[in-house]
Amino acid sequence: MRETFLPYNQPDLGAEEIAAVSQAIQSNWITRAGITTQFEADLSAYLDGVPVLALSSCTAGMHLALLASGIGPGDEVITTPYTFAASVNVILHAGATPVLVDIDPDTGNIDPNLIESRIGPKTKAILPVHYAGHPVDIDAINTLRDRYQLTVIEDAAHAIASRYHRGKVGTHGNITAFSFYATKNLTTGEGGALVVPDPDVMDKVRMLSLHGMSRDAWNRYDNKASWFYTIELAGFKYNMTDIQAAMGRVQLKKLDAMQKRRHHIADRISAGLEGLPVTPPHIRPDVEHAWHIYPLRIELDAIDGDRGDVIGDLTALNIGTSVHFIPIHLHPFYQRQLGYKPGDFPQAERFYASEISLPLYPTMTDRDVDDVVNALSVALSHRLR
Repeated sequence: MRETFLPYNQPDLGAEEIAAVSQAIQSNWITRAGITTQFEADLSAYLDGVPVLALSSCTAGMHLALLASGIGPGDEVITTPYTFAASVNVILHAGATPVLVDIDPDTGNIDPNLIESRIGPKTKAILPVHYAGHPVDIDAINTLRDRYQLTVIEDAAHAIASRYHRGKVGTHGNITAFSFYATKNLTTGEGGALVVPDPDVMDKVRMLSLHGMSRDAWNRYDNKASWFYTIELAGFKYNMTDIQAAMGRVQLKKLDAMQKRRHHIADRISAGLEGLPVTPPHIRPDVEHAWHIYPLRIELDAIDGDRGDVIGDLTALNIGTSVHFIPIHLHPFYQRQLGYKPGDFPQAERFYASEISLPLYPTMTDRDVDDVVNALSVALSHRLR
């Protein structure tokens, strides 16, 4: 057993991030300004030139995307039950109704084959989630988008480094929201970004992100600016700060190297699982997984006990884990608000019942990875039937 506890997740931060943040603070302009603009340009270049707006969170981005797309009361938005609350909450905050569609049992992503049957006259958008960093079938979803004249807003909180067929996630013609939360592949502590291909929608998103003002504070207070502004919309305070963006610029430069390490760790975990009663993550052909999460599934029929027992065993062996996710329809609030109940989405429930998220982050050593695999082997071996 390890002598020290291996946490489920840790950010990969070092002297470069500290120096960049320090320089931002010393500039005496610490909210949104030039560094944030530079980060947006860097991120746009990384995403092959798509227009990008840096924001306070992925959640903020999805909320603004819905509002700027004209989605509100009386509208329906199709999404997945296998996601974090934010994906559904933003639909409710926009005044629309979430319509859940069950998942593909292999990837955990929304099943495109089930979406069309839930499209009705009130459907205005589809909000798919790239679960764990495995891209959803965007071609299939975009086919439905074009057939029914829908908006697609991709929740790419896990997928900043994912690729789908011909390009990176975020470059397939849809509004796409990324997360830079502390646990993500690229972190700014808190933060996110929104890709908005339509310039008119981007103008509205940009205005909504800062109180609905006609110009932001940076443009009002530099030496060439006018003090005058107008409020055009009832907006929000969703902007990123230069402190966050300074960290993000460094993280973006390191992203390819961090992703290479994530792939190495995922491959090493998968190789070590051979012979154990588990199902490793499934990867579809022609995609590149971002490996934000390593969602292992326990073959419960082969062991005594349940997923919680295995997590307890791993904790006792000094290995941190998590679970992604408790399906939306199992939470009391959504049952009361939307009328869902256990049994409505059987694939999501089966996935959830056996899923354990193993540690996977760039600062893990190969010894750490081997400790995870060895602990899992010990935890399962004494539970085999």
